[in-house]
Formats: sequence, C-alpha cells, structure tokens
Amino acid sequence: MQHIIDRFVSYVTIDTESDPNSDTTPSTKKQFDLANKLAEELKTIGLKEVTIDKHGYIMATLPSNVDHEVPTIGFISHFDTTPDFTGKDVKPQIVPNYDGGDIVLNAEQNIVLSPNYFKDLLLYKGQTLITTNGLTLLGADDKAGITEIVTAIEYLVNNPEIKHGKIRVGFTPDEEIGRGADLFDVKKFGADWAYTMDGSQIGELEYENFNAAGVKITFKGKSVHPGYAKGKMINSMLIANDFINELPKHETPQETKGYEGFFHVTGISGSIEETKLDLIIRDHDMKKFKKRKELVHDITKKFNKKFAKQFGEDIVITTIKDQYYNMKEKVEPVMFIVDLAEKAMKSLDIKPLIKPIRGGTDGCRLSYMGLPCPNIFAGGHNFHGKYEYVPVESMQKAIDVIIKIAELTATTDFSKTEKKKSKKKK
Repeated sequence: MQHIIDRFVSYVTIDTESDPNSDTTPSTKKQFDLANKLAEELKTIGLKEVTIDKHGYIMATLPSNVDHEVPTIGFISHFDTTPDFTGKDVKPQIVPNYDGGDIVLNAEQNIVLSPNYFKDLLLYKGQTLITTNGLTLLGADDKAGITEIVTAIEYLVNNPEIKHGKIRVGFTPDEEIGRGADLFDVKKFGADWAYTMDGSQIGELEYENFNAAGVKITFKGKSVHPGYAKGKMINSMLIANDFINELPKHETPQETKGYEGFFHVTGISGSIEETKLDLIIRDHDMKKFKKRKELVHDITKKFNKKFAKQFGEDIVITTIKDQYYNMKEKVEPVMFIVDLAEKAMKSLDIKPLIKPIRGGTDGCRLSYMGLPCPNIFAGGHNFHGKYEYVPVESMQKAIDVIIKIAELTATTDFSKTEKKKSKKKK
C-alpha cells in the first residue's frame, strides 16, 4: 500500500485550490502545477495519446489488448480542491492500524478527529488512515480519485494478462466551482460511457444527483444619518435578513437528507446602501426544483411591491442560474453501465451502496453532454474541511473496482444488453 500513500501524498501537497471569482480556465494558474505533473506521469507509465490543453484538461489512452470489439470506457477525476477551506501547505498525517479512538490532528490548537462526532471512523478500525494536520483540508476530493485511476491503469499496463478494451483517462480543473465540464471535449474523449471516481464511502455507486441552481441577490438601501433616519433610512442588510427568514426554516442542508432538497445561504456581505446574498438551490425532483426557484422569485416580488413607493424602484434584484441537472434521466436508458459497476463491486466482496448524490460531480453535466457517467466511491470522508480523511484500504478497493470494470467490459456481451433495451422499447 505504500505506493498508494506515496502517490496520493505527492498530489495533495500541491496546492490546486480553485477560485469562483476568476473568469479564466483553470480558475487558478497553480492548478497547472499538478496538471503538468499528471500529464508527464501518464506518459511515464506508458499511456498513449496523452494531451493537456491550454485550459488544463488532461486526456490519455490505454489501448485495447483484445482482438474483438469492446466499448471504449473512461475514468474521470478532478484535480482542483474546494475554495471552502484552504488547501495550501497540506501536511498529511499517516495513522497506521487505527485503534478506533480519537485522532489528535493538531495538539497546539486542540483539533481532534473523534468517532464520537464522526461515527464513520469506526468502520475503519485496524486500517491505515491519512488525515490532515488540522490546519488545511486534505484534498482526497478528488486527488484520491486521481490516485486510484493512475494506479489502476498502471497496474493494467504492467499486467497485460488482464484483458481490457480501450480505456480513456480524463482529469479536469475547476470541478469544485461547478465548471469542471465546461470545456470538456466529449467528442475528443471518445468513450461510450465513463465513471467519475469522486464518491465518498467505500461501496458508493451513484447515478442520481441534485438539480442545482445558483442565486445572486442584490438588496438596495438608503443611508441616512441615524439621528435623522426615521422614515428615511432603508438598511439593506436588514432587508436581506428578512428575505432569508422568508425561506422555509427547516429546508436547509443541516436539516435534510436523502432525496430532500434545500435552500442554502453560502455568502452574505453588505452595508446600509447595498447587500449581496449568495444562495444555492438543490432538489432531486425537477418539479420541486422549479417550485423552489419560483418561491425565490415570489419573495423578490413581494419585497419589491412592499418598498415600491418608499424606494421608487426595485429594491431586490435576483438572478438565478441553473448549474446542473439530475443525471438519472440520461443514465437510466443505459442502466447496464451501473449494473456493470455493481457487478464489479460484488465480485470483490464490496457491498454496493446505491444512493442519490447530495451534490454534483462532473459526471452530472457530462451525462447531459452525451457521456453517461455514474459516480463511484473514492474513499474519502468529511470533504472540504480540516476533518477530511481517507482510509488507504478504501483507495485500494477503488483501484480494484476500476480494474474489474475494465476486465468485465472486455468479457461482457453487450449485444444482449441492446436486445433487452429494444424489447423494453417495444
């Protein structure tokens, strides 16, 4: 397992934090520090057609080693890390033979990773964990996925007795800020279908995700000396607060689960004269998703009507932009690709956990771009923060799943699958 640890650590110690306020791709130049390293590494392990474009998108090919026709499959991960928490100067800690107790991440600041709060830790008693030092995130989202893909493909290169078809590898920038698929060339990638290695707990297999929208709201106000403000001052910050209170109180991330959608305030800043509010809307059900967006517009109209006479123009300006949609619609017609991944897991004694993603991956948008793309576990937990960790054994299992999917793809008669689909249509 040491080679997995070494490879993963070499990736996470490179800062690749993305920036939602940038208008370039990648959004930060430092993402190229890892992107260029990955491109060279793929060449070194023997892959063909290794390319990296000016936007940081990496693609490579492992040629087929069988003489019969096999669908081309792909494996995809992203190399940026979230701007939600710093990814600079990551110093991973290795915890061998985890004993099931508290892990002190940072003694000086008394930062502790405890199973009393993060109960999933107890699933990995006796295993080797990689954690943060309590001051940064780890970057397992999604450098664990990259580690697994590179290691699995390297294994296939070095073990040609394992039969497989053509395999395409893709690494993307800016997934964490919702732009990972923006400039992904599906036609150039050339796969019949793909899998993102971007899930969490071992066994996760996902082909449903949230419909998602981002909301930007500007609240206007009027600043007047507080001693003479009666009937004149309009404090935009208080209006923003009242707007938030109009949203359903219990439909927030911390109070929902499974298929339940939510409204989530992600940022607020302002003054008396102007306040800006950032909000995201999530729901698996398209009808409910549309109703959530309508509610935000209705509240906007309500406030504008209330202040129309006093302010003289719209006091609330709302912009809603759809970000991605539920990939279920695009994956269900080709459910055999999910079945294939499930079969691979079961053959490795991994219990498949088929559930909806409470979020999104590059695969959501890629599915709508013509590349059906379910999501498979990468093994990490507690993404986007200082309590992030990944069991090395889970990474090894993910590597095994990639290899097994490749092997099964080369030995499955997909013509029977097509016949079944035709019968269902009739």
